[in-house]
Amino acid sequence: GPDKKSWKTAMSSFPTSSWTWGEFYHTGEDDDETEDESNESETRSSSKDSLIFVIDCSESMFEKREDDSPYTLCLRCAKNVLSNKIISSDRDLVGIVFFATEKEKNPTGFKNVFVLHELDSPDAKRILELEDLAEGDVHAKFQVKFGHSKEFSLYDVLWTCGTMFANSSQRVGHKRIMLFTDNDDPHPGNLALQRQAKAKAKDLYENGVEIDLLHLNSPHGTFDPNLFYQYIIMMSEDDDPGILSNPSDKFDELLTRVRLKDHKKRSLMNIPFNLGPDLELGIRVFALVRSTKKGVAAKLDPRSNEEVKSRTKNICEDTGTLLMPTDIKRCYTYGGEKILFEKHEVDSMKRVIEPGLKLLGFKPKSFMKRYYHVKPAHFIYPDETVIQGSSKLFVTLLKRTLARDVIAVCVFVPRTVSSPRFVALVPQAEQFDARGVQICAPGFHLLYLPFADELRKLSYSHMEKASTDQIDKALEVVKKLKFKFSSEAFENPGLQQHYSNLEALALERDAPDEIVDLTEPDVDQMEKRAGNVLKEFSDLVYPHGYETVSVGRKRAGPSGASSEAKKAAPSQGDTQLVVATVQEHAQSGKLSKLTVATLKEYLKAVGRKGTGKKNDLIESVKEHLGI
Repeated sequence: GPDKKSWKTAMSSFPTSSWTWGEFYHTGEDDDETEDESNESETRSSSKDSLIFVIDCSESMFEKREDDSPYTLCLRCAKNVLSNKIISSDRDLVGIVFFATEKEKNPTGFKNVFVLHELDSPDAKRILELEDLAEGDVHAKFQVKFGHSKEFSLYDVLWTCGTMFANSSQRVGHKRIMLFTDNDDPHPGNLALQRQAKAKAKDLYENGVEIDLLHLNSPHGTFDPNLFYQYIIMMSEDDDPGILSNPSDKFDELLTRVRLKDHKKRSLMNIPFNLGPDLELGIRVFALVRSTKKGVAAKLDPRSNEEVKSRTKNICEDTGTLLMPTDIKRCYTYGGEKILFEKHEVDSMKRVIEPGLKLLGFKPKSFMKRYYHVKPAHFIYPDETVIQGSSKLFVTLLKRTLARDVIAVCVFVPRTVSSPRFVALVPQAEQFDARGVQICAPGFHLLYLPFADELRKLSYSHMEKASTDQIDKALEVVKKLKFKFSSEAFENPGLQQHYSNLEALALERDAPDEIVDLTEPDVDQMEKRAGNVLKEFSDLVYPHGYETVSVGRKRAGPSGASSEAKKAAPSQGDTQLVVATVQEHAQSGKLSKLTVATLKEYLKAVGRKGTGKKNDLIESVKEHLGI
């Protein structure tokens, strides 16, 4: 089980469970109740998140490493975060501060501190400025605009960040500083500057500001956070600097850590977990997976181009008078009769038991079935603010369920007016990768169990049994086409194309970045690895003379039938029609509207190779027609 330090960093990331059931239950569409819970949590935290990038600009940060110089990596990370926030969290505030610069620009007039971006919402102008700083001769450009200096005070840097938070004209909620540096001892031998920086870091923490260290590989040796920074960042309840990941000098690794740190861990709810008479602990419930959708288009007034606001009013159908909320009642139909209720009566009927989680007992993991999926799972973690001592009890429960390989069955009531649900708590141990980055947080996955009336009994039609040869050949196909796959490695191509178009318009680019749809199967590679085996399997499943009937059942061809392909070849008239159709669409520039099957049939008819993706087929058609 996890040790005491591990539990402080348990929620620094929310990765998918390494257990098969965890992976399976973290997918699916959210239903109305889940959406309501999420919306409720967002309402409780209406203030904006704020983030300040603090970047060390010492000369060592400009020495090129594996991918690029640390300074350039930091700018690319900041630009990536701003681009994502424009799309996903445009209300959040972001600022950028350079230190160890020759020039200064800050509200207090401190030397060697340059505020590149004040704390404000991200916009296209800021992104373009970061792109310009990270391109071309980066070092020479920096020397002209900012310059280097070996003299700086981290106390001044932290004071500047605190002033930026305090002077923000907008309401600031979650406040975070991300400090990028490759220097593990910024004030060697200067005890006065060290004490000042430590005191200011403590002061910021007491005012709700979290400081995260994004350390990079030092050019002169290993980065040791114990020399200085353990006193700067050992402030957060969720993050323990005693367990820091290894330094990074690659963009992907650094960006991953920035995204994990940037993500605000908002819990859906804080509720009690009842283990028995007079035995409770406090827990927080988190949503690990949420379906990402395109933003809703705003409605604008065509005269002023300003956003219009929608208001809903209830009007009596008979009299046309405006109805107040107190004038409206609810009704349910029972036996053909409408039964009226007041709103408080409806709420009272929904209130079965108090909100919380109540333990019923334990079952082996084999109790869970894949078809038990009802809605996306949640993740629970102890909460000392509800009940003191909850962490120790939670750790004990987690360790024992992991040791015995069992799950806990509970009754879950998320809110006062929610109906009770049976849930299973699946334990998960903490895991780190080779570089010390947490890949699995310790805790329980809360999986919803179905009620009897939610299970469906299906009647299956008679299916023909496969022969031994067919089964053996299918196994051979499976072996040939095995590959490493993780859906987390793929981005939604539809969303990426949508956001790319918006970004191109916002940044006034000539054309959006090309989006490669990596979800498309690699037909050529599949053909190369398993082409012969697939053909043999096809010949076994679809024998000579095979035909289909309208209801989808297979029947063998008549005895003595000639040896034909598994599907009847198109007639000469059909082929001529396909050729004419494709040529007509090609002349009008509408080849993309044709199906892949039609394009392949045309290419086959004209004696050209018809393999690859749809774009490849279209190019082959154009090449053949000389377009």
